[in-house]
Amino acid sequence: MCFSAEAWQDYREYVEKYGADISIKDFVILYGDRGAGAKIKIPKGMDTPFMHATTGEAQQVRELIERFNAEQVAKLEQDLFKQSRRLADAERSLLSKETVKAREDVRIATNKIAAGRTKLADIKRTTAKPGDGRIFPGAHGLVLVSEGGKRVVRPMRYQCRPAGKPAVYDRKYPGTYNARRDNLEGFWKGQFGHSHGLMVVNTFYENVEGPAGNQVLQFTPRTGEPMLVACLWSHWTDPKGLEPDLLSFAAITDDPEPEVAAAGHDRTIINIKPEHIDAWLNPDPGNLGELYAIFDDKRHPFYEHRIAA
Repeated sequence: MCFSAEAWQDYREYVEKYGADISIKDFVILYGDRGAGAKIKIPKGMDTPFMHATTGEAQQVRELIERFNAEQVAKLEQDLFKQSRRLADAERSLLSKETVKAREDVRIATNKIAAGRTKLADIKRTTAKPGDGRIFPGAHGLVLVSEGGKRVVRPMRYQCRPAGKPAVYDRKYPGTYNARRDNLEGFWKGQFGHSHGLMVVNTFYENVEGPAGNQVLQFTPRTGEPMLVACLWSHWTDPKGLEPDLLSFAAITDDPEPEVAAAGHDRTIINIKPEHIDAWLNPDPGNLGELYAIFDDKRHPFYEHRIAA
């Protein structure tokens, strides 16, 4: 499995490195749906290229980001005021009498104030930092696809809901952020050979059970080269028209690289070679063997690992 990854979230990198166009309309829809109350998680790194936009739909995205951030700041400040008052009341109570409730109120309020200040600072900061591009299942990331023979970068949710399936699939199959190679012609037959994408990743993270219990390990190619992760994606629409459209994707996983297996994990994402990009993005459903050959010719950088902070 690829539980989370530090991925490219600035669309300009895809434009410069891979000659991609940007589907700006998708960003307007995504940020608009979030602003309207949809539970959409967007990494801060995806906001970056829009923050100085002054024209067109890019400016519209910036305004949606600013409006959403202002609402979040207002909520956090209200909660900080509430928790500060709770803390002060509990501390006054403790001056006259030691009680379990007052002591617990101090602990809870202190923790919530610290967490709230951290979130507030993160929303307000304008400088980038490591982790801005990290995505977890359920969050949105950038995916390179091909449309009419042209490379296009689109924002998609990292947990694929196949077209035609009910929305309940998100709960029924929570692991659909990854697609196993040995099940591509089974569960994923509607996407394999039809709708392919690539996610560019610098490092990925896995949960591994060790002697000391569960640990999160970070894997990074020793070469330092970004990984071109083979993905499947889908455009889901609600037949009843009650829910917004959903673009979503899954990263394909294969048997583990030896060093990943030695670290205790049983799957590895497929890191394809640059020369296979167009063949992968423009699949022939009548020649699945060619697609498997791309997997067999994947890159094998040594994935160094360390315990994640």
